[in-house]
This record gives sequence, structure tokens and C-alpha cells, in this order.
Amino acid sequence: MTCVLRSIGRACARHPWRTLGAWLAVLAAVIGLSAALGGTLRDQMTVPGTSSDRATGRLLAGFPVEAGARAHVVAAWRGPADPAAVATAGAALSRLDGVRAVEDRTSPDGRTVMLLVRYHAEIADVPLQRATDQLTAAARPLADSGARVGVGGEVPESIQGPNGVAETVGVVAALVILLLAFGSALAAGLPLVMAGFGLGVGLSLITLLASIVDVNTVSPTLGSMIGLGIGIDYALFIVARHRDALIAGRDPVDAAAEATATAGRSVVFAGGTVLIAITGLAFSGIPSFASMGFAAGLVVLCTVLVSITLLPGLLAAAGHRVFGRRVRRGRRPATSFRSARAERLGRAVVRRPALWLAVSTVALLALAAPALDMRLGQNDAGSERAGRPTRQAYDLVAAAFGSGANGPLAVVVDRGAIAEPGLAALRNRIAATPGVAGVSPVATSPDGTTAVFQAVPTTGPQDERTRDLVRRLQADLPPGADLTGPTAAIVDMTGRLGGRLWLVIGVVLATTYALLVFVFRSVVLPLKAVLTNLLSVSAAYGVMTLAFQTEWGARLVGLGGPVPIAGWAPMVLFAILFGLSMDYEVFLLSRVRERYERTGDNSGSVVAGLADTTRIITSAGAIMVAVALGFALDPSVMVKIVGVGMAAAILIDITITRLLLVPAAMALLGDRNWYLPSWLGGTRGPVPAPAPAGRVPTPEPALR
Repeated sequence: MTCVLRSIGRACARHPWRTLGAWLAVLAAVIGLSAALGGTLRDQMTVPGTSSDRATGRLLAGFPVEAGARAHVVAAWRGPADPAAVATAGAALSRLDGVRAVEDRTSPDGRTVMLLVRYHAEIADVPLQRATDQLTAAARPLADSGARVGVGGEVPESIQGPNGVAETVGVVAALVILLLAFGSALAAGLPLVMAGFGLGVGLSLITLLASIVDVNTVSPTLGSMIGLGIGIDYALFIVARHRDALIAGRDPVDAAAEATATAGRSVVFAGGTVLIAITGLAFSGIPSFASMGFAAGLVVLCTVLVSITLLPGLLAAAGHRVFGRRVRRGRRPATSFRSARAERLGRAVVRRPALWLAVSTVALLALAAPALDMRLGQNDAGSERAGRPTRQAYDLVAAAFGSGANGPLAVVVDRGAIAEPGLAALRNRIAATPGVAGVSPVATSPDGTTAVFQAVPTTGPQDERTRDLVRRLQADLPPGADLTGPTAAIVDMTGRLGGRLWLVIGVVLATTYALLVFVFRSVVLPLKAVLTNLLSVSAAYGVMTLAFQTEWGARLVGLGGPVPIAGWAPMVLFAILFGLSMDYEVFLLSRVRERYERTGDNSGSVVAGLADTTRIITSAGAIMVAVALGFALDPSVMVKIVGVGMAAAILIDITITRLLLVPAAMALLGDRNWYLPSWLGGTRGPVPAPAPAGRVPTPEPALR
């Protein structure tokens, strides 16, 4: 692979403008195809084979009007409700695009009115932002009459798209860090350009993918989060290696080829580990999660391709302008990214590896401990900060109609399997079930094949008692009857993901291990890498638990109080965090391996690898943390969870894991790090001869 990458890098470096033109053509073509043929993002959270999936399918077949999306406008007055304002708002809501019917409900005290808005289309086919804006405008007469107004329901609560803050924060932070690292505006700008190309092509491909399969609205956010971070990181590693080659006296074309062959090889395999991890969601058993993984994988793939083709061409075209002006004019020596501090730390760690292994392991286990109390549940408008329209609607509904009114359950019955007496008995039995506040009248489809009625819990959607109620009802329902609704669907999804979590983890670990065995020609080193990265991910879970399930943590991330962590979070975050953490592992171990192949000195190679990569990995990690913290500012709890988890994992990984745990473990293992059985191609011969004692010389700075 090294020879292939060197040839690719050299070809692109010799023809930089052709390479740039080719990528511009690809970008324009993909954007054009996306605009012409791209599909619409749809939140289709079906869980095949579950009660909620069967109920939804039965509704669509026999009672499609009941499967339409819903929203509500809630207005609360200090005194009696204003009938004129309610009538005006109701008429305006009835005229909105796609609205099938509007019903009003008044609270027992007569001070609160909830206008229920039913749409013809399913939630996946409703233009969420436009519909929400229309609901807000139609509700204005209620606010003008002096009422407190909230707009809620599944339509406004389903808006999960990025708000632009995260991307802006990430780009600004990346530019500052890159300028400090490189001292050259051009060198700092190249990683941003690479990330831009990767995101442009990748996100357009996601839109094209949406024309073939259902892709949910969170996929571009996830793709942006991963693509922006790794796009900058991969370019940073290659640019740094290119500058080292220039310092060693290579001409720009040879330097670009060398950087592509060495750092580019690490980029390819690091990208491979991210791809394995994120596409592992295909084993989740939920189609929307599988498509989310493939969508994010497209961005990763595009980023890798841009890094090993376009970047070498631009580096060669830039020449020595990748250094600052003072360096080019000889006023300041050109310096590599080697870190003397990291070298000193590495020597301290390898001198007493058992101590540092114990300290770092205990620290990671202490951070991971809170995850044992992680409470999984449903994140809805009740998790949002006070003051948002959806949270206000949630609170007004809970106060006037009871907490369970925010998450009613729909019982769907096949009339061919359950006759009239059985249906009446079922309704009465559910109404008498502890935890059910009440049931609605039965509605029957026009063809008489399907019946449906609602059961309103006494507790809110996030309450563990509601989850238990859903499971009890599902267990007690006779054949031909099923339970659906957003709350029931979330309970089913959480159960499916919990049951498949270990399958996803197992597949990702096994595949990653096999790839690393191929990359590093060792069966021990990949095992160490997998275990240390699992510790990093576990520690990130612990930090997430503290952030979202303690009072001080929730307020720190912009929430009104503790909230449950979404049931999908452990699986999705494992896929993201394990892949990103393995990125830095691959970059560090690649440098250690290069040095070991030359010297045969394990401890010296660990110290040298740490010294060579710490500044680069720290800069890359700081950029990733900044990107993740930008997403943590998103008002959506779902996006916050991913942002906080990603920031915590990367910060832990580039400090405790990468600086202490990994070098300590490698020092203890010694030459066993590089063991490969003979049946896998290993040799029984001696390792390369060690270099003379002392520090391995580094090239003297010399610009031409």
C-alpha cells in the first residue's frame, strides 16, 4: 500500500491544477445531481417485528388518516379562555397546508385550551420547519389575547437539524489552533479546505442516498460532526509530515509523495477504523440507524479520498509557503512537530510503566464508574430548557391535562381477530390498568377492518413507570392488538438497541482487530489498542452520565435539570467514539512501528513515537473537542448528547489514554507488542538490530 500511495501522491503533486480541477468537477457534479435527483430526509423510526411497527402498519393499511402526523397549540389564560381567540386560531390552523382536522380540548378549570392539529401525511413526509413556522403564526391570535402559548407535538419536536453554531465554532477554533501550530495562514487553511471538499461531496451523496432509502434528519448533523473533525485532522497529519520532509531537504513534489506514503497510509487505515465503527450500526436491527451509519460513512470515505489526492497536489503547488514568512526568509529556523516535553514524559512513563499503567487505569475506571447508574429513557420536549416553545407547550399540557397527555398510547386492533365484545372488554381492561389515567372512545376505519383508541398514562413519557406500563400492556394484549405512538415506539427501539448492543460491539471490535493485525503485523498490539479504547469510551459514558443526570451537570450543558439519556445513545456513541479514538491510536502506533522497524528498541520507539506525534495529536484533538463542544451548544438534547460524549471521549483519549496508558502498556509488553504467529506470516528470526544507545538523531532543519 505504501508504494501505491506514494505513486498517487507523486502523480497528484506533479499535476496539482489538474487534480484540483478534477475535484471541483466532482464537487459540482455531485451537488448538481443532489439538487436534481436527491431525496428528502425522513425520520422513519420503525423497529421491524415489534408491536409498535405492527400497529403502525395496520393503521397505514386500514386507517391511514390515523397514521398522520400530529401537533398541538396550547394556550393558557389566567382567567377563563377567550372563545373568540380560540375560534380565530382554530380557523387559521385548519387552513394550513396538509392539515386534515383541528380539534379543541378544554381543561377542567376552563383556563387552558389545546388545539389538536392532525395532518394527512405521516411525520416522515411533513416539512417540519415550514409546518412549525405555520403553526406558530396561526397561534398568534391566542398570544394577542393575553394567553401563554406553546407549540408542541411530534411535528415541532422532530426538528433535529443543525443550527450552524456548531460548524461555526468548530471552524473558528480549528483556524486558531492551526495558525498557532503551523505559523502559516496557507498551511492552516489547507486542512479547512480539505474538510470543506469532503463535507461538500459527502453531504451531497447523503442527499442522493435519501432518494434510494430512508435517511433520517440527524444523518447530515452526524456526518458534519465527524467529517469536519476528521477532515481537518487527516489533513493536519499529512501537512505536518510534508513539512518534516521539506525540512529534511526534499523538494515539494517528493515531500508530498513521502507524506502521502507515510501519513497518508495512517489516514487510510484510521479512516478504515472509523468506517468499520460507524457502519457497525447496520447490525442494530433498525433500518434508520443502518442508513445513518452508511450516510456518515460516505462523508468519511470522501474525506479520506480528498486527503490522499487533492491535498498532495495543493501541498506541492504551495511549495515552501507552508512555512511562515519569517521561516522562508531565514529569520526563524524551521521546526518539526517533535515535542521535547512529550519525550520527557515518555521517558518517565517507560521507566516506571507499572505505576503509570495503574494510575491511568484507575483514573479511567473512576471516570467510567458513574455510567453504572446511567438511566436510559426518552428525550422529548420535557428535556429541553425552559422558555422554548416546545417545552412551554409540554409544561402547559402537563399542568392542565396531566403528564401522560404528552405521550398518549394508541391501541390498534384488527377487527378480524377481535370481535365487538372482545374489543369492549379490551378497552375496559386497559382503562382499569394501574398507570392508565383514561381511554378514549373507539374509532373504526371506514372499511371496518381496524379499530383504534387511545390510552393516556398517568405519568409522562420520560418516566420509568410509563416505560413499565408500555411493557405490561404489550405483554397483556391479545393477538390482533398492538400498541403504538411515539412513546411506545421509543420503548420498542430502546429494547431492540439494548438487545443488539453487544452484537454491534462484538462485530466492530472483531473487524477492527483484524484490520489492525494486518496494519501492524502483530496480534498483541491490536488487542491492547482495542482494550484501551474501550476504556476511553467507557470513561466518556461516565462523563455523559454526570453531565445529563446530575443537577449541576445538566445546568452546565444548558438544560433545566437531569434528563434520561436516550436509549440509542450507547450504541450510536460507541460507533462514533470508538472509531475516533482509534484514529489517534493508529497515528501514534504507526510512528512507533516505523521507529521500531529501524531500531528494534521497543522502549525507545515508544518514547520517540510519543515525541513525534503528541503535538500533532493534541492539536487534532483540540480541534475535535472544539467541534464537539459546538454541537453541545445545539438546543436539541439528542445533538447535545452526541456533542458532550464526543468531546469527553476525545479529551480523555488525548490525555490519559494516549499520554499515559498506551506508552505504559507498550513498555510493559516490550517486544511482545510485535508478536505475530508464524501461521499468520510472522517470523521466528531476530528483530532488527537496536540502534546505539542514546537518542535517535533527527534531521537538521534545512530549507532550500
